[in-house]
Amino acid sequence: MYRTILAAYDGSASGRSGLLECATIQRLVADAQLHLLAVAPIAAGLYLTEGFVPDSLQDEQNRLYRDVLDDGLAILAERGIKAEGHLVSGEPIDEICRLAGELDADLIVVGHGHRASRLERWWRGSVGASLVEQAPCSVLVAIAKRQDAPATRRS
Repeated sequence: MYRTILAAYDGSASGRSGLLECATIQRLVADAQLHLLAVAPIAAGLYLTEGFVPDSLQDEQNRLYRDVLDDGLAILAERGIKAEGHLVSGEPIDEICRLAGELDADLIVVGHGHRASRLERWWRGSVGASLVEQAPCSVLVAIAKRQDAPATRRS
């Protein structure tokens, strides 16, 4: 059913949940190609005030997200899963949908947790709905389990 899977990864705990969900899916569909995407945000503050983003600032963002991408690829490799990595700069929804279209992806996987991470910031409200509306394929949202939820008491 799934030939090409695209996972968006930001290095957060919830992003890792999405990544591990991809690893599980890829094992079930052995022939599926797995692509891992990290989206380095554009330094919008400087763009808005100066009208451009200095290359050095964007280069720093790209280096940070290259590390995030390499971390995700290493996590998958430890589980015997091979994936192709992609690093882009831009708005996460736009870039996820663009790459999913280019790859003719059958499934997009994103992680979602209970605390705001870089990837989750855009998932809330209408932005998350925008991904579902704009995606050229199915979207799976892997929910991270709460690590710090208080124990339930019974009386």
